[in-house]
Amino acid sequence: MMEKILALLEEADDCWDRGDIDNTINTLDKAYAMLLDANGNAEVPRQKDDLRLLISKRILAVYSAQQSITRGKAGEIPIKLNDAIEKEIRSFQGPERDFFISSYQRSGTYKEMIIRELKLAGIPEEFVWLPLVESGFKIKALSRARALGLWQFIPSTGYKFGLTRDEWIDERMDPVKSTHAAIAYLKELHSMFGDWLTVLAAYNCGEGRVLRVISRQKINYFDRFWDLYNYLPRETARYVPRFIATLHIIKDPQKYGFDLPKTKEQSITFQSVTVNRMMKLKDIAEKIGASE
Repeated sequence: MMEKILALLEEADDCWDRGDIDNTINTLDKAYAMLLDANGNAEVPRQKDDLRLLISKRILAVYSAQQSITRGKAGEIPIKLNDAIEKEIRSFQGPERDFFISSYQRSGTYKEMIIRELKLAGIPEEFVWLPLVESGFKIKALSRARALGLWQFIPSTGYKFGLTRDEWIDERMDPVKSTHAAIAYLKELHSMFGDWLTVLAAYNCGEGRVLRVISRQKINYFDRFWDLYNYLPRETARYVPRFIATLHIIKDPQKYGFDLPKTKEQSITFQSVTVNRMMKLKDIAEKIGASE
């Protein structure tokens, strides 16, 4: 299967060299669709991540060369209310009520830090609530797609934005470093799409998938998520309304039947110290008077 995908990538390169844009995109589209269906041994998931990133970059290169235009206003998340959003609000009011409340309570540990970093980056502070939708504010949350941490990075995307992953550490679980990586990714996507809701869709299902949906619309650009809504994967079509539903509830909890409690924990304060040799965590805990 992987050999067939690589062969399609070579075919796409040949089409590109000939200036055949339509067949380049169609061939990349076939490769991406085949990749989504690929199964196999334990190495396949890692290969899929690498190929997904490679195909996405190829698609982006094609659109950059065509000088596709995206429009949008930086710093604005349009918080509207429609049937899709109301459906997600009802889900949080009903079967997911306990999840929403417990996630909100956990947010206290990270909220102050995330808002500070969002402000420094100049992007909407509402994104502080994205980890509620992504992970329930659990740093060890692991999805079936192997996305991990507050911001649910898959390995290849985490690596792309500087998150180390080896036998000793996985920085996708580092709340500060993963927040920096998430902000960098959101900014990159906004420079690509120009609309924060479309950015959210791409954050969920990948920029390559969103670009393919846009390419099928037979026009030069899209600047509104809701124009793409019916053509996106079901999970993504729910993901963005869930985020907006979260913002509605946080903004006016009483209106939606919530009496949100105070968060369980305060923000964690820490200092970074550079050491010149390996140290045991047990010894560090003893010196600073902390439990192991």
